[in-house]
Amino acid sequence: MNFFLINIMLAFIWATVTGSFSAGNLVIGFGLGYLILLMVQPVYKSNYAANFWRAIYLFIYFLKELVLSSIRVAIDVMRPGFNMKSGVVSIPLDAKTDLEITMLANMITLTPGTLTLDVSDDRTKLYIHAMYIDTDVEAVRRDVKNGMEKRILRVLR
Repeated sequence: MNFFLINIMLAFIWATVTGSFSAGNLVIGFGLGYLILLMVQPVYKSNYAANFWRAIYLFIYFLKELVLSSIRVAIDVMRPGFNMKSGVVSIPLDAKTDLEITMLANMITLTPGTLTLDVSDDRTKLYIHAMYIDTDVEAVRRDVKNGMEKRILRVLR
């Protein structure tokens, strides 16, 4: 049972009952739907409430990474000379499903300065190109593993 879709449906039911489909009213409906689903959560043995907040934290983390990497790339582009040390890094994956791997690969690609190149045939490694490896390849691996992958797996599992 997908509680997120039920929550959206409850928001639209709220908007229909109140007769106003404004953004503010839909947000209120979503909040009321969230509270309803929070109350019935023990009956259905769902972890929707925890996953909802984990998804919010993942989104905030991604926005932070997006802004920081955008600034770093912009500064490097405007600075004279060639200051980046790029390379290809293989990252061992804890993500197993297609959704987990695809979400990780897309978030890496959307972040400026990194690009997902390939997934190994056995789906245990992800190959990325990073503009800023500096001196420690392990730091790049740790950043991806402890950053995006860990947060994605918390939301999806």
